[in-house]
Amino acid sequence: MTQTITPRVRTLVLLLLAVTGILLAGAGPASAHAALTGSDPQQGVVVDKAPTQVSLTFSEKVAMNDDSLRVLDPQGKRVDTGKPSNISGTTYAVRLRAGLAKGTYTVTYQVVSADSHPVGGAYTFSVGAPSKTSVAVGGQDVGGTAVGRLYGFGRYLSYAGFIVLVGGAAFVLACWQRGAGVRAVQRLVVSGWVTLTAATLALLLLRGSYTTSGRLGDVLDLNLLGQVLQTKTGAALVSRLLLLAAAALFVAVLFGAYEKREEEEKRDLTFGLAIGGVVVAAGLAASWAMAEHASTGLQPGIAMPVDVVHLLAVATWLGGLAALLAGLYRAPARTPVTTADVRRFSRVAFGSVVALVATGIYQSWRQVGSWSALTGTRYGQLLLVKVGLVVVLVGIASVSRRWTGRLTEAPAAKAGKDAAGKEAVKQKEPAGKGASGGGAPGSRSAVSGKGAVAGEGAAGGKGSAGGEAPATTVGGKKSGGAAKAAGGDSRRAAQLARQRAAVDATRRKRLRDADSGRSGLRRSVLAEAGVAVVLLAVTTVLTQTEPGRTEEEAKAATSSSSSSSSSASSSSSGAVTLDMPFDTGGQNGKGVVRLDIDPARVGGNEMHVYVQRPDGRPFDIPEVKIAFTLTAKKIGPLPVAPDRITTGHWAASGVQIPMAGDWKIAVTVRTSDIDQTTVTKNAQIG
Repeated sequence: MTQTITPRVRTLVLLLLAVTGILLAGAGPASAHAALTGSDPQQGVVVDKAPTQVSLTFSEKVAMNDDSLRVLDPQGKRVDTGKPSNISGTTYAVRLRAGLAKGTYTVTYQVVSADSHPVGGAYTFSVGAPSKTSVAVGGQDVGGTAVGRLYGFGRYLSYAGFIVLVGGAAFVLACWQRGAGVRAVQRLVVSGWVTLTAATLALLLLRGSYTTSGRLGDVLDLNLLGQVLQTKTGAALVSRLLLLAAAALFVAVLFGAYEKREEEEKRDLTFGLAIGGVVVAAGLAASWAMAEHASTGLQPGIAMPVDVVHLLAVATWLGGLAALLAGLYRAPARTPVTTADVRRFSRVAFGSVVALVATGIYQSWRQVGSWSALTGTRYGQLLLVKVGLVVVLVGIASVSRRWTGRLTEAPAAKAGKDAAGKEAVKQKEPAGKGASGGGAPGSRSAVSGKGAVAGEGAAGGKGSAGGEAPATTVGGKKSGGAAKAAGGDSRRAAQLARQRAAVDATRRKRLRDADSGRSGLRRSVLAEAGVAVVLLAVTTVLTQTEPGRTEEEAKAATSSSSSSSSSASSSSSGAVTLDMPFDTGGQNGKGVVRLDIDPARVGGNEMHVYVQRPDGRPFDIPEVKIAFTLTAKKIGPLPVAPDRITTGHWAASGVQIPMAGDWKIAVTVRTSDIDQTTVTKNAQIG
């Protein structure tokens, strides 16, 4: 929840927007989440002589194992030998067998970037001439297996557990100290600790398979686990587990010794718990910052502390929201969430939102870098969705703030007192009648109903006015019977007292919940929590997505490499290379078609068509069609149906160009049964 928007807050928002624009406009180079920026041999090239090695260049240093870089012949057999090696900087190479036959070879790679995320891809090159290949290489989307999905779900649970654990404990200490004795809040915070611990253990076991084979059977492979423990991510996960042991002690004190202390002792313990809690929470947040996006690229020394503050702000806001929701719905009548408690949380949440916005702007500039990356990359689009959800959340929070202003406990308390007074009157009046109602012999006490509490008479016998003496012992039998009756009466009285207490508690809760302000606050906080769940899911996906800045750098490097390659090819052999962006309009319908025509002269020509996604990965589409038209001579369109070689690669040989001139080349791309488009470009042939 946040404060009502004031001119000061409005000015702050405008200032932050201006800073955002300046940062995005003046973005400099950086890297994170490794991307392939070059290769030798290059993608799609036809070389006369078989190379002795294949080398790949990435945007940053990566981690490799024996199977990270593979080269496959047209039959799908490996032709690489030895382990991949780092030959210089960010370039890695693997040796090839001697005497490779002519044909199309496939290069696949799967590496782990410095920010802990696995990155994979594939491309083809040919020796002598292109050929058909049996290698079916998809988009090489790392994490698409069952292990990848489990790993992503584990990351979501770890974030959720961290938020509930840290935010719930902070809410109790800073806003609602009486909540330390509320069972629902205790269960919430403990469940956060259990969830984070279980998710961390699961991520540690899944990590080895996630970054290598992707097979479920490898999850319990101790060799892979040993390799994971030697990595930065493995060290971060182990550190998180150690910090969770300290967090368990913190939770035990918070919900054990803390609740039982006197108020003055509580103040001293609150300070100690606050210091210890901040240290443990910051350590847990740092276990993410030290191993993911913040740990590499531009300004890591600044980015990691900023990431820690960002995570703590999110946890304080959303975790506190969850604890508030538990208190509003599950707190007993004797320890309700009061107006003062809600207002304290409102101030804490407002500070968290300010910290969240400030750190989020810096992170966005660092990971996106430009307006084009904000709208043209998946990371930027997810970031816009996240920003939209935060705006919605703040909007709902402002509604909650208004309900807080209407929240009142005076009517409920007054009604409770009135009800208690009426009950006392009801009990007092019959008792008076029994004690002084004429003093008739044998009158029964109204307090005990039928004399169940103190015998039959007001004085313990059949009535003192009747002249009968109280019962005495006859061999101990009669007095024993009286004692038994008295014991039964006391148990009955205790049972009635418990029932009355339960009825009173239910009445007080019903009267409290009848407050329209409290009901409205419950609904708005519940809506906030629902949006927060979606926001957390988007954030989890965002942390596993290649930053927009890196994606654009990789595309620029690939385009530069392609341009230089095509220029060299044109100067030596007259070949023509055309790059044509397309958008079929469907889901994931954007891409680039690269058309190579060699030797681009009258007569027979070799033609290769490469269809790629915007990030340079091969695009698996069902159909590509080509047509040549010489408008000046009214020739064409001459259709060409290329054959599919492998994912994203199509080729045709013997393409006949009957006359030299400025030919219009139309490429029709179909990405689904209903989504297709045609793009055109002119090229001088002959």
